[in-house]
Amino acid sequence: MLTKKQIVEKLHELGLKTGDKVLLHSSTVSLGEVEGGPQTVLDAFLEVLGTSGTLLVPIFGRLGILTDLVRDDPRAVKSPCPVGTVAAIGADAEALCHDHWTAETAHGVGTPFHRLGEMGGYVCLLGVDQDRNTLLHGIEAMLQLPYLNSTTRTFTLPDGKEVTKEFKYYPGPHRNFIGLDHRLRADGALKELRIGNAEVRLMAAAELWRLGMEWGKEDPAFVLCDNPACADCVKQHAAIARDSFAKESFRLAMSSRLAGRYVPEMIENLQACGIDLVELDYIQGKSAAQYPAEKLASFVQEFQSSGIVVSAMRLNYVPDDPTPVVEAMQPAHVSTLILPLVGSLEKWLDAEKSAGITLEFANTALGGAAFSAQLKALPAPHKAHFNPVNFVKAGEMPFLRSYGTGRFIRTMTSLDVNDALWNGTPRRLAQGNAEIKELVSIVRCRNFNGTLVLGGGAPCATDARQFCQDFRNILETI
Repeated sequence: MLTKKQIVEKLHELGLKTGDKVLLHSSTVSLGEVEGGPQTVLDAFLEVLGTSGTLLVPIFGRLGILTDLVRDDPRAVKSPCPVGTVAAIGADAEALCHDHWTAETAHGVGTPFHRLGEMGGYVCLLGVDQDRNTLLHGIEAMLQLPYLNSTTRTFTLPDGKEVTKEFKYYPGPHRNFIGLDHRLRADGALKELRIGNAEVRLMAAAELWRLGMEWGKEDPAFVLCDNPACADCVKQHAAIARDSFAKESFRLAMSSRLAGRYVPEMIENLQACGIDLVELDYIQGKSAAQYPAEKLASFVQEFQSSGIVVSAMRLNYVPDDPTPVVEAMQPAHVSTLILPLVGSLEKWLDAEKSAGITLEFANTALGGAAFSAQLKALPAPHKAHFNPVNFVKAGEMPFLRSYGTGRFIRTMTSLDVNDALWNGTPRRLAQGNAEIKELVSIVRCRNFNGTLVLGGGAPCATDARQFCQDFRNILETI
């Protein structure tokens, strides 16, 4: 059975001393048998810190017996905030807790968690892991990570005034905080020892803030897990991706063939990738244009109800009669059609005028100069849908030759992001002959405001999520 003296000795061994300020997260049951129970544990901490020190505990929700003891102690000062609330006993209790509710966030600047770092305090985890470390939410808030939301609360201040306030960058569901221990050990920022049966961790709050900010700036997903079955983290990864894509000048779409076979699968993958536009080429292995008007409209509605917009429909062939395709597009409110620039197009050009649709033309087996010449030969100006894989199949280097000889900087409205070898074999992005990295770089240089279509115009070497990650890797390395 642990005694108060033994706990005090161990806390000193851990590195705590008189005058320290400590945020404690605890599970007293993890210690095993303690003479006098949880009150003894509290008394041991207060003895070590002395009258010049301060002990803080979180008191939002049910966080253990020791937190209840601190909250109910007549010496305790409670931070006046309905979220991220703490209670503190000691010399700096008021300095740490005052006006918590006025902060923009629950855990960032102007809160006890940030003040603890500024005042040279510590975080102690007694029998619990980093998942209980509330200060880490403050780091997320300071980084303004894209997956964080806001929460609004109505509460009563100590003076009796009722206040309604929005707290920004509020934490959400699952985090992989437990994955930080090995990084903290590697940086020498974590002290550990055993008290009774409990593993106890001690970290300097300022060092936690410093390291967390470094890691988060380098990788906004640094506290998210990579488990594809974790719906929470999949959604949060998507929010990070969506935020990074929104900073680009171009719009980003994905071909329906890459997104999946069935519409629900496509929606799931598009949402997981943080992409809100889909270009319809194939659905369930069949050209989207071959579906009746009612069915196509139902597909489009299904996408829209999930927040996904159909950017265009694409055919990889040119039907003799445009009427069925146009009649299917109109009820579905799809206004842009991408066709290969081959054969006689007079009927299609007439249908474009009469039906009020927009035609764009993609290269097939032509080189850059020939494709550009054919595009210019059309009766009216039309935009180019640049497909690097088809230029590779035509024997050209898409960036070094096709892009320049065709002067596509003036006419291109869309760029297909895909890759393949000279023989047409699909390859992962930047691992084939399509010079996709160079093409993405050059359109970035001109702040291209058209559409980049992931998986457009050709079969892909990977599934949607890996493809999207490969594309993000390109953006991050050019």
